Amino acid sequence: MLSDPSDSPAEALDRALGGAVHSVFQPIVDLDSGAVVAYEALARGPVGPLERPDALFAAARAAGKLPELDEACRAAAFRGAVEHGLLAPTTVFVNVEPEVLDIAPLADLLAIAGTAPRELRVVLEVTERALAARPAELMRTVERVRRLGWGIALDDVGADPMSLSFMPLLRPDVVKLDLRLVQGRPGAEAAQVMNAVNAYAESTGALVLAEGIETEAHLATARALGATLGQGWHFGRPAAGPALDRAGGELRLPVAEPARGDRATASPFGCLPPGTPLRRAPKSLLVELSKQLEREAVRVGETCVVAATFQEARHFTTATERRYAGLAAATGFVCAVGEGLDEEPLPGIRGATLDPADPVRGEWDLAVLGPHFSAALLARDLGSTGPDLEREFEYALTYERTTVIRATRELLSRVAPRRTDATPPLPAVPRPRTPEPDHSGRLVELAGTDPTTGLPGRLRTQELLEVAAWNARGGRDLLAVVTLGLDGLDSVAHRFGHAAADDLVRSAATRLRGRLRHDDLVGTLDAARFAVAISGLAPDDAPQEAARIAAGLADAVSSAFVVAGRPVVLGVRVGTALCPGDGDDVLGLLAAAEASSTALLR
Repeated sequence: MLSDPSDSPAEALDRALGGAVHSVFQPIVDLDSGAVVAYEALARGPVGPLERPDALFAAARAAGKLPELDEACRAAAFRGAVEHGLLAPTTVFVNVEPEVLDIAPLADLLAIAGTAPRELRVVLEVTERALAARPAELMRTVERVRRLGWGIALDDVGADPMSLSFMPLLRPDVVKLDLRLVQGRPGAEAAQVMNAVNAYAESTGALVLAEGIETEAHLATARALGATLGQGWHFGRPAAGPALDRAGGELRLPVAEPARGDRATASPFGCLPPGTPLRRAPKSLLVELSKQLEREAVRVGETCVVAATFQEARHFTTATERRYAGLAAATGFVCAVGEGLDEEPLPGIRGATLDPADPVRGEWDLAVLGPHFSAALLARDLGSTGPDLEREFEYALTYERTTVIRATRELLSRVAPRRTDATPPLPAVPRPRTPEPDHSGRLVELAGTDPTTGLPGRLRTQELLEVAAWNARGGRDLLAVVTLGLDGLDSVAHRFGHAAADDLVRSAATRLRGRLRHDDLVGTLDAARFAVAISGLAPDDAPQEAARIAAGLADAVSSAFVVAGRPVVLGVRVGTALCPGDGDDVLGLLAAAEASSTALLR
């Protein structure tokens, strides 16, 4: 069914949903043999204003009919593949619109999968956004789709660091590299992506597919990145039927790992292999072990997934909120589950309440999973009585990657879907504590970056300082913490305005960065205070070296600034502390540095 080019967008959308949408197919090529082993089905609208897919999906989104269009596109893909003979051993890649997975019942996807012609070999493409939005549902759906014989591809890997976090959890058979990796210049981000992707492919046998190959140079880059499959105009543009100028071949997917355990009874602690040695410890030790793993998660950064249990909401204390706000800012995905916990305990943290009968309700679990680091603290409450911090658990601390992945999956399998405008809020569960009075006012801090300077904000700075202090405690070199405060900003704001004061603070931050090494840390504590961490100081001369660096930093920001054409000199207060000599925790070190601070007179 074709539309008239004079159709309005609304009329064209109705025609598309009525059967006028169709698919074209772009070849996917084995880079070694040049054979076409698969095709990606790409949607096209009827001739007219919605022929281009971006316009078609935008119109459906605006009309609230995205799920209907997505279903029509998959049906057109199946129909077109059969009509043009793209049957086994050829494979067809079919997309699921990420926004549809945000809102549509995933049972609809299973229904579509169940009605697909049996002579088709299908790989379903999803993105990390879909898993982040609805991890529990999507992982269950993927398992059921696999039982139908479909493969799974993770699309746009490299476009968002979170895609690296979710690779081992989704277990894709094919990893599709974002075209910017192939068409862009080599850099640190590309190296990070490829280290993670090649490690995953090596351990699982997954195939790596590079998109956007349009030239011989792109092809060379794709091979260098580790891709064995390629897609792009260099091999063929999307067309109604198969590429007749290339030999055909078969796409051999890795053997998928079977699903493990019954989701209704499994738990992270139950993921420990039989015979794992268990130790006994009071809750106080588990708290410290958990903090250590949280610091490791901060070190891994934005490619890290953190999943935790808290038994009951009352254990998600104000101090825990502060730590987890920092984790949310520093890592890719954080979830926390416990009886009575909300679906979003803090901004940026996914959550879920646990049924009292859930075995996880009796556990203390913390899993940290990154591309090259994995660790989990898995503990079971022994039901002892007495003071809370003396309650006993049996536990194991494991770095065995398969166990950590399984434990993380078990926790994510309980995470509530992300709320959307189309999803009514879940009934609120009263939490047996009072939130901090300034809780809503800390939203900017939770973002992790100070909006004025672009430096790490207070919570993020404290988390990074904690990691640096932890490293210093375990090594032979010392860490210097320098606090530096600016006096006179109120006067500047009064004379020249708040924007001028903000510009001055930005200039001060730039001067500080210019005096530091690449690996040194500088962050904000508030609008007029900075914290600096200098690592790797030799014990013999650390006090002298710390004092020298502090003096240089103070000198950098005490020189005159130019505001509205006039020189302005600020007062500066600077202090230092050494770890572990003056303290071994962040708050203690900051307090020691502040206590030693002196004003710089010019």
